[in-house]
Formats: sequence, structure tokens, C-alpha cells
Amino acid sequence: MNDRIARGERREPSFGYERDERHVDGEMRLSPDDRPTRFRNAPAQPEPSRQLRNPPKRDKRGGGGGGGGKRRGRRGRRTFMGGLFYWTMVFGLWCLIGVGGVVAYHASQLPPIDQLTVPKRPPNIAILAADGSLLANRGETGGRTVTIGEIPPYLPRAFVAIEDRRFYEHFGIDPIGITRALVTNLRGRGVAQGGSTLTQQLAKNLFLTQERTAARKIQEAILALWLERTYTKDQILELYLNRVYFGSGAYGVEAAAQRYFNKSARSVTIAEAAMLAGLVQAPSRLAPNRNPDLAEKRAQLVIAAMADQGFITQAAAKTALTAPAEVPERVGAGSVNYAADYVMDVLDDFIGAVEGDVTVLTTIDSKLQSSAETTLVDALSAQGAKLNASQGAVVSLAPDGAIRALIGGRDYTKSQFNRATAARRQPGSSFKPFVYLTALEKGMTPDTIRDDAPVSIKGWEPENYSRNYRGPVTLATAMQNSLNTVAARLIQEVTPREVIRTAQRLGINSALQPNLSLALGTSEVTPLELTAAYATFANGGQSVLPYVIREVRQTNGKVVYARKAANLGPVIQPQYLAMINTMFNGVMNGGTGSKFNIPGWQVGGKSGTTQDYGDAWFVGFTARLVTAVWVGNDDASKMKRVTGAGLPGEIWGKYMKTAHAGAQPIPLPGGLWQGAPKTIGDGAPMADARIPAAPAQPQGDSGWVRPAPQEKNFFERLFGG
Repeated sequence: MNDRIARGERREPSFGYERDERHVDGEMRLSPDDRPTRFRNAPAQPEPSRQLRNPPKRDKRGGGGGGGGKRRGRRGRRTFMGGLFYWTMVFGLWCLIGVGGVVAYHASQLPPIDQLTVPKRPPNIAILAADGSLLANRGETGGRTVTIGEIPPYLPRAFVAIEDRRFYEHFGIDPIGITRALVTNLRGRGVAQGGSTLTQQLAKNLFLTQERTAARKIQEAILALWLERTYTKDQILELYLNRVYFGSGAYGVEAAAQRYFNKSARSVTIAEAAMLAGLVQAPSRLAPNRNPDLAEKRAQLVIAAMADQGFITQAAAKTALTAPAEVPERVGAGSVNYAADYVMDVLDDFIGAVEGDVTVLTTIDSKLQSSAETTLVDALSAQGAKLNASQGAVVSLAPDGAIRALIGGRDYTKSQFNRATAARRQPGSSFKPFVYLTALEKGMTPDTIRDDAPVSIKGWEPENYSRNYRGPVTLATAMQNSLNTVAARLIQEVTPREVIRTAQRLGINSALQPNLSLALGTSEVTPLELTAAYATFANGGQSVLPYVIREVRQTNGKVVYARKAANLGPVIQPQYLAMINTMFNGVMNGGTGSKFNIPGWQVGGKSGTTQDYGDAWFVGFTARLVTAVWVGNDDASKMKRVTGAGLPGEIWGKYMKTAHAGAQPIPLPGGLWQGAPKTIGDGAPMADARIPAAPAQPQGDSGWVRPAPQEKNFFERLFGG
């Protein structure tokens, strides 16, 4: 430009011209096109001092000659990478701040970390039979807590192998596991694998709900970190094993082992451990009692994972695969649950609220319980439909009141109503012994004579089941053959209120109506209280309070409750006890219970049937066992002529004979009354009595034999024999 001025060239204004600025060797040059328009067609005259002999070749990328283009390219790339790095750092920092804010927000929704505690596991009540075997678990978990040390080592390892193989390496959250699960799920285009650790699963079970949200996952991760900082790996694993859900109401491995394999978690095999570990992924879908094939396939994966990670040997894995776990078929109708329910009903009376796991030792004899259930269910299955009898109950006590068997219905899975303890039904003629005992205590004897003939008392006209009448008979004969007319006359003599006092003294707690029909069992009672009252006849006249709990212990062995022997005192004097037991024995040796007698044993019993065949009973005893059987329908609908000496007596006889098999016979306490003849009347069994609906005309009985004259009591002397 200066040279041009020196040559006298005039500088033109820059506006109006197109300029192309190029950098050559750091200088700004004007291209030939930058000259004024009037000079564009003139040949360019290079300045001698500025002309280059070998001008540099133009760079293909638009740069100048020499190394200038490369330097500018490198400098541009450095500038681009620097900017990218800078903005990446800025973006990452903001993301970190955002994530931190989200985490902080969700953390604020949790209790303060320094105040976090693992919530107590709901207490379990393990209910044991008298021999220590498990009858049932009660509580929300379905099983007691177990420690790592008391279960086989392969059981917890099975869960680690299939649920969290890096459990002993991560810090509560496993980035590697999450990445692996993410890749697997992307390849499979679905959720085929989860990334949650065992610690995260435990955190969810302990503190959170089961909803699937991002908020819950964040809180789960925070809590998992806290668990890892607070507890050891084995403690975390132990907590997990006792809290995880296995389906069918079972929480924890002990409950699951009992539920699916009928055994303790301490006794499971490798195959069973693998099936339990595989179950937690989807308890409802993989339950072995519902989908055994799916459960077995899942167990095979667990066994392979255990072998692959060295938790078991290849030989052990092969054995487990060739002998897979089997879920035993549940036999019976679950009657032990009726006994377990009754235990729970009365447990609060002894120990109050249950704070932790406890073990309740009961008086239940598991063999007698099973025998009673089988006998009842088989009988109803065989004859129930034909006789229109749908339900039944069995109560069996030791003479001191200890409950040995308690069956509250035909099938617990279909009805949990406990008919043995809660159902009040009319006992029919099985209530008559309280009338006879009252009469004996008023001065009568088994040989006292009363007239078996039609009777009408203020419009009430009870009749015998057979509609036949025998004329003058002894009280022993009347009870042996369940004659309604004699019982009606007796309650009129001794008064209903005195009979009520006798029944209550022996253990009847239900409200009894003070009317004459009480003699025929019109006031309702429960099978348990009626059995307890009969136990007084079997134990020498001592008062009985039925009980089922012997001892309650905490898991540390501390005894919370232990039953002490209770002597409530006599409620029947020995002379009257011998008389009434002689009359009971007559029922079993020549009356309505003769078909169910137990050879070699002194047995007492009484049948009972209510009006229109709504209820049928048989209650009997030896010095070893007292048992009541009730059969009927929950709606009190009429059965097809089922009497106490029919189906209930058959159930009673079969059960009692099994219960006494191999036992040394024991005579009844106090012995039998020696003043009574061994056979009274014709000795022929007679159908049980029922409450009559209409009077009947007297009929003779040519088979009756008049007993030898006996000393008359006050009423006989006053009114005549």
C-alpha cells in the first residue's frame, strides 16, 4: 500500500469492492480481485522486491503454503477438544448437582440415619405337641427366626449364588451387577435379570413398600449403604433369610421349609435349599406346591450356579440334580389348626401380649389327634352324604383335663369355625347323667324304681324314642336304655334348678334354662365343656378345668409360663360316684353303647340325640381318656335318623379302641357300686332317646323282669313305689 502511494497511485475507498482477505505468512494481502474495477483487466505487475521465485503450493484444505496450515489445523482441533471437555465437565457437574439434589430430597423423606433401626420381626408362636413335634406356627411370619449357625452352610449360599453372586465383594450396591443386568435385559429386550443386591432387597423388605418407582429405588440404595455400614455380611444375610417372602404366608426360610417340605430349615437338603432359593424371584409363580415343574427348573439353575461358584462340589450338584426336591402331599384335613387356634385363643390369659418368638408346649398327643381326625373324616366321607350329616367334632381329654385331641370340624381348609370349642348345640340324652346324679345325691340309688309310662306335666308329654314303655324300672335300667319318661319324672322331683347346680359344679358353663325339658338336653353346650364335665366321672370325682398349654418358653430358653398341678377339689362324693359310674357302665354293657365297649376296660358312656335329629352325640370315658363326638349340620338341619348310638358312637368306638390299643387296662377310680345287678332288665340294646314332639300311648314290654325289692326312699314311702 505504501509503495502504491510512493508511485503516486490514489487510494480508493474500500466500500463498494468485494474483498477476500487471506493470511499468507502472517500478512494481510489483497488478491488481484481486490483492485479497483478499472484495473481488473490490466495484467498484474508483481513488485520486484516482493515476488517469490517458487511460490508455495496452496494447501488442499485451504491453508497457505509451508507448515502454516498444519499448525492452524492442530490449533483448531485443540480448541475444539478443549471446548468439548469444558462443556462436558460443566454438564457433568450440573448432572452431579441434580442427582445429588434428587438423592438429598429422597433421603430427607427417610428417618435420620442416626435414628434408623431394623424393625422388629413380627413374633412367631411355635405350637408343639406333647412330644415336642411341631403342630403349627402362628403369627404373621409363619415360622420362627433362625441363625446362620444353625442351618446348613449350603442354604444361605444358594441365595448368594442365584440372587447376588458378588454379595461378599460389593458395598451394598453393585455397579458391575447393575451393568451386567442392563446388558442382559437389553439383549433380551425385557427384564430378564435384576440388578438389586441382597442388601437392597433386604432394605426394601425392612423399610419400604413393594411399589416400582425411581424414588423407591433411590431410597433403597441409600438404605442399602446404611445396612452395609452398620452390619456385617453374615448379619445382613441372616436378616434377609428371616425376612424374605416365600409365598403361601411364609416369611423366612424356616416358615418356607415347614410350609413346603414339612421340616425345619435345619434339615433341608441341597436340592430343597436350591428350590427355596429359586422361589424368592416369583413366589406365586414358582411355588413348588402349585407349579412343581417350574420350581424344579429354577432349582436346577440354582444348583448349577452353586457348583459354578464353588459353593458345592460337582458330585454334590450331580446328586442334587438326580434326586430333586419333592413337596410331600399334605395328608388329612388340617385339624391341628383347630387345636392351634384354641391355643392362640387362651395364650393371652397366661403371658399377655407376645413381644418376641415363643414356643408353646401343649398337651396335644399328635398320634391321637391324627387318629381322631382320620376316624371322623373317613366316617363322614363314607356315610355323611347318605345320612345328610356334613360336620362333626371330637374332643378327647385326659381325666385331669389335659386336651389330647381337638377336632373342630371336617376340613379346616374349608371352614375354620371351631365346633369343638365355640359351637353350642343341644346335648340330648347325653345330659341325662346330671339329672341322675342329682337324684342319687337326693337319696336315690341305681335300684330306685320309677315308672316308665306316658307322662304329662303341665302340657309337656315326653315320650321314648321307641314309643314303647316298660312299666316300673330301676334308674339304672332307665339310664341304660335312655328312657325319657323316667328322666322327666326325676327332674320334676329334684327340680331343674338343682340339676343346673349339679351340671355347673361339674364344669358346664353355658347358660342352662331351668325348665323340665332340660332333662332331655334342650339347653345348648359346647363339646369341650361337656367332655370336661364327664372327666369328673373318670378321675374320681375331682373338678376339672380343661387345659391345652403346659409351658411357654422364649427363644433364649427362658420359661415364661409353666403350668402347675392344680387340685380343685372333689365335686362328687365317692358313694355317688360309684353309683353313677355303675349306671354309665351299664350303658356300655347292655344299653345304647354296647356295640362300642372296649374289652378289658371299665368303660362308661352315654349317647344323645335331639329332636328332629338335629344333633347326635356319644360321650364316654375310661380311667385313661374321656372323649366326646358330635355329628350334625352347621345350620341345624335335620339328619336322616342319625342317633348318638349310630354314627357318633361308631366314630367314638373306633377312635377309643385305637387309643387304648396295647395299654394296660385301668379300673375306674372309686370302683363300681356293688349293690347293682350286672344285668338289668332284658339287657337288649335300645335306640337312643330323642325329644318327642307328640305323646304316645303306653305299650307293654313282656321282656321286662322285675328286680328284687329294694329299700324305698322318702318319696317312694310317701307316694308308693
